[in-house]
Amino acid sequence: MKKILFVIFPCSLLAADVTAQITDPKATEVWQPVPRLVQTGQPTEAPSDAIRLFDGSNLNNFISSKDSSAAVWTLQKDGSITVAPGKGDIQTKQSFGDCQLHLEFKAPEIVKGEGQGRGNSGVFLQNRYEVQVLDCFQNSTYSNGQTASIYKQHIPLVNACKKPGEWQTYDILYTAPRFNQDGIKTASAYVTVLHNGVVVQNHVEIKGTTEYIGLPQNLAHGKGPIKLQDHGDLVSFRNIWIREL
Repeated sequence: MKKILFVIFPCSLLAADVTAQITDPKATEVWQPVPRLVQTGQPTEAPSDAIRLFDGSNLNNFISSKDSSAAVWTLQKDGSITVAPGKGDIQTKQSFGDCQLHLEFKAPEIVKGEGQGRGNSGVFLQNRYEVQVLDCFQNSTYSNGQTASIYKQHIPLVNACKKPGEWQTYDILYTAPRFNQDGIKTASAYVTVLHNGVVVQNHVEIKGTTEYIGLPQNLAHGKGPIKLQDHGDLVSFRNIWIREL
């Protein structure tokens, strides 16, 4: 029987050999697909492909989280909305998964309370995962519940809060969790948060729902609304837009 000798070369050597044969820079140029053109303006202006959730004129894109009736937070003359204490949370009519979310918020200029009782609200992704809104300018509270925390899960890298009464920005990049057909989570959600242009959460894992009491839960779900919290404080919001990714 004739013996056949196989010689196995390491992949790194093969790759190096192929690379050595490429002498034309055009050989590694990729021309298709071409990214679509998006018009941009000032840093806080919505890109041309964004969905305007709130532009200051009405609350048509929001409903009450309690009973899906019309959202009744207070429309202000400066193009913002303010929490109407006791009226409950509001949420978008439309549901979202992976997204880029921009919003601006302002804690009340007249300071009342301390800790979690001062300028408290929240932004909930998919109606479940909270990025905390709080007045943490010279205001101490538990670190995993302060401004820009992923509530009870991730402490922000820094405190980038402005003074009460000053407008602040959140820019949030969010990747939704994945579940298989049996309802088992196969991939966690991840989020990056910029607070006033400063990275305060850098691609952190969301471990499940952001519970006030108890551990995170991971029940299967699909897309969900963006929810803004009524925590009883007169927090205002403006210029809210979102891009689906």
